[in-house]
Amino acid sequence: MQPATAWDWSPGKKDIWDLSKHSREAQWHEELYASPDGEKTASIAKYGDEGFGICVNGQAQERLFEKIWNLRFAPDGRLTAIVQEEMDWSVLVDDEVWPEEYAFVWGVQFSQTGGTIAASIQQDGEYGMVVNGEAWPTLYQNANNFVLAKDGSATAAVVQVKNIPQADIWTYKEGCFSVAIDGNAWDTSFMNCWTPVFDAEAKRVACQVRHTLYDYSIVVDGQAWSSTFPSVWDPCFNPATGAVAAPVRMAGKWGMAQDNELIWDAKFFNCWNQQFSADGKNLWAIVAPKFGRWTLAVNGQVWGKTFGTMVTDMTVAPDGKHAAAVGKEGDKYAIIANDTIWVGWYDMVWKPVFSSDSHNVAAKVKRAGDRYTVVINGQVHNEDFDQCWDPVFSPEGTKVMLRVVKDGKYSRIVIPVPSSHH
Repeated sequence: MQPATAWDWSPGKKDIWDLSKHSREAQWHEELYASPDGEKTASIAKYGDEGFGICVNGQAQERLFEKIWNLRFAPDGRLTAIVQEEMDWSVLVDDEVWPEEYAFVWGVQFSQTGGTIAASIQQDGEYGMVVNGEAWPTLYQNANNFVLAKDGSATAAVVQVKNIPQADIWTYKEGCFSVAIDGNAWDTSFMNCWTPVFDAEAKRVACQVRHTLYDYSIVVDGQAWSSTFPSVWDPCFNPATGAVAAPVRMAGKWGMAQDNELIWDAKFFNCWNQQFSADGKNLWAIVAPKFGRWTLAVNGQVWGKTFGTMVTDMTVAPDGKHAAAVGKEGDKYAIIANDTIWVGWYDMVWKPVFSSDSHNVAAKVKRAGDRYTVVINGQVHNEDFDQCWDPVFSPEGTKVMLRVVKDGKYSRIVIPVPSSHH
C-alpha cells in the first residue's frame, strides 16, 4: 500500500461499495474490517460445505479454507488472517499462506509500519513464535506474554525453562520461568515473569518478575534490580536514555521507580500504563490520586479532572506535551484531553488519536441506539453512522478521514479538521 501521503485526501465523500452487492452468495458474512487507507473492507464469508473465504469490497476471493479467523489489515495495507487447511493452521498474508503449518496459531502482531508480521504458535505441545513465516528455532513447554518489537526486528515471550512435575511446588518456587528473545532464553530464571518490553532499538528487554511468593521486582536483560517490592507493574524504557521506569508498590501506595530509584513518591492508590514521550523528557501514567478516582499524571504532576470508574486508553501526543484518554463514570464514557473533559457522555469511547503535529485529537464514539460517530477537538461530527472505524488524520494534520457504513453503503469521507475549542 502507498504511504499515507499518497492516499486520496481530496475532501468529500466517496462511496466504495454497496453492501447488498456481493459477487457470490454466502451463508453469512462476519464483521467488516476497513483498510488503513479507507479504500477497502474485508470480511470472512461462509460458503456452505465448501468452507470459508474472504470477501473484499464485495468480491469473493478465490481461495477457500476449512476455517478462517482473526482477519486484520496490517498497517501497510496487507490483508492477513489465520487459516486452517487439513486440520493445521497457518497465516494468510494477501494471497500467500506461510509455508509452515502448526497445530494452532493465534495472536497475530504487526510492527509499526506493518513490514513484519508475527504470531504465537503451538506445535506438538510446545509453544513459541513465528515471524514472517519463520518459526523460532526453540519451542517451549509453556510460553505466553508474546511481544513483537515496534520496528519488527525482534520478538520475545515469557517461557518455562524447567519442567515442573505435577504438584511439585518446590521446583516452582526455585524459579522455572524466563524470557526468550527470538527463541533464546536468558540464563536467569524466576518464579514468574510478565510483560516483556523492548527498548527503542529492540536490543534490550525488561519485564516484571516475582522472586518469592511475596517479593516482586524488575529485570533488565536478565539482571534484577537490587530492590524488591510487594508489587510492580509493567516496565518501560526511556527511548532517549535507555533508563527503565516501572510503577512499584511501597507501604500500601504506588509510586514510580526508575533504574531502582524512586522518582515519583509512593502516594497513589494506583499508578500504571506509564509511557515516555518520544524525546524521553516526559513520563505519563494513569494514576488514582484518591481512592476510587482516576486521572493522568505527567512527571508526577497530577491532572485536576478525575473519573470514578476508570481511566483507560491513554494516548500521548507525538510531541510528548499533550495526552488524551478515555474516562468512565458509572456506565458512561467521556474523552479527557489536556486535563479538560470534553462535553458529551457516550455508551463507548475508543482510544483517542492525535494528528502528527500534536495539535488535534479525535476519537470514535458510540451513542444511544447503536449509532457511531467521531468527536474531533471536542466537536461531535454532524452525522452518525451504522458503523465506523477510528478516525485517521492526514499526514499534515489538516484533514480527517472517516471510514463508515451508512444505509447499506461503505464510504470514506474526508473532512477538514474543525478548529480546537476545548
